[in-house]
Amino acid sequence: MAADAGTAVKERADFGSKFAEWNTTRNVLRTELNLTMGPAAAQRSGVKGTGIDVALIDTGVAPVKHINTADALVNGPDLSLDRQAGMPASVDGYGHGTHLAGIIAGRDAGVAPGSRIVNMKVGASDGAVDVSQVIAAIDWTVAHRKDAGMNIRVINLAYGTDSEQLYTASPLTHAVESAWRNGIVVVVSAGNDAGALTNPATDPYVITVGSVDTNDPYNAADDALAPFSAVGTAARGVDVLAPGTSITSLRVPAGMVDTLYPESRAVFDLYTKGSGTSQSAAWVSGAVALLLQARPELTPDEVKALLRTTARPLTGVAANAQGGGVIDITKALATPTPPNAKQTFKKSTGTGPIEASRGTAHLSADDGSILSGEIDVMGQAWVGSTWAPKSTAGTAWSGGTWNGNTWAGSDFDPSLTVDGVVWSARTWRSASWNARTWRADLWAARTWRSELWAARTWRGDGWA
Repeated sequence: MAADAGTAVKERADFGSKFAEWNTTRNVLRTELNLTMGPAAAQRSGVKGTGIDVALIDTGVAPVKHINTADALVNGPDLSLDRQAGMPASVDGYGHGTHLAGIIAGRDAGVAPGSRIVNMKVGASDGAVDVSQVIAAIDWTVAHRKDAGMNIRVINLAYGTDSEQLYTASPLTHAVESAWRNGIVVVVSAGNDAGALTNPATDPYVITVGSVDTNDPYNAADDALAPFSAVGTAARGVDVLAPGTSITSLRVPAGMVDTLYPESRAVFDLYTKGSGTSQSAAWVSGAVALLLQARPELTPDEVKALLRTTARPLTGVAANAQGGGVIDITKALATPTPPNAKQTFKKSTGTGPIEASRGTAHLSADDGSILSGEIDVMGQAWVGSTWAPKSTAGTAWSGGTWNGNTWAGSDFDPSLTVDGVVWSARTWRSASWNARTWRADLWAARTWRSELWAARTWRGDGWA
């Protein structure tokens, strides 16, 4: 629960999948973690994630120091509601995506400072997003993973719904599996509800990441499972743990988080600090980039097997809560690939209802209507049996068209910093919506409430 946010914030800040928190009295510096958990040693040997692109499907990335260079960041299409309002393409007005980008690839103290972020903005400046936007972003990433000048080997997805839909039917899990089978390692946050995994973390193919509280970074003996970290079940739990408590990373001045939680600012207000399995997933995405630079022949299944088998288990923590344990980057880099590292779980068909994938997270219109049912955010009918084979084949996008509507420009050039997004309307209108303007009804029950960035609340002390 929130420790410092105050009653008013608690009442309105139900973030749906229980994020940890922004406000904290601690600073865990990534430079310390890099020294004690392996990245620094890898970087000294020349392994920095160079040549590896990490698709960050999130709230965008702000043009701030340490990430705003051509070798560190390239913008994919902006698929967020912000773009409909005419806001600058791909820019993070929230603060979440930028924070994770700094952990993964920040030129100051990123886990993989030689890797490059492919910025796939789906979350608006208040966090609003529909599951169909996330699926579209995953499909775009698969379709463009090998474009000239691109080498997308990792997806970081710190998003999850409270859907109870079986992974074998969910369109969202089918999308991440399609990416996986097309050679992209998908790293997903477990969720911060201290209980059930979110969707798509429930999918057994992807790497589901929980959070460890490192306490004293120089003393592994005091490492503990973070109290917010989702644990899943014996049938499907967490795969690995990574640092997720009080992590300092890049700040978005005047962003939503920066405005609501000024106490999250750290290190002379140059950075911000936060906690959650989102941060942990970003840490693992950086580690995967290091592995893939050093051993580019690795398949997603082999990467997952290496991370799990070389991790350090926490004493007294259930297997489903930690999987292999805390990742050990140095050991993973030095360990031969496990034999027969091929996952054989039942595959998702993707033909289940998209509404079931949303769980309780819905966008609302300005007249109070709810985006629900078998339609996407553009108002287009959703037919899973038509979409799923295309997603599997990596052909769900045709030029700038996805699921029958134009979502983005037909051309993409990774050398450019501004995308060519072409939307049919500025105010999120469609005949199917009766000219409603869709928005994030941030604090209203039954609507989005910024609820899905692997967190149930953005309480005052919770990005801690």
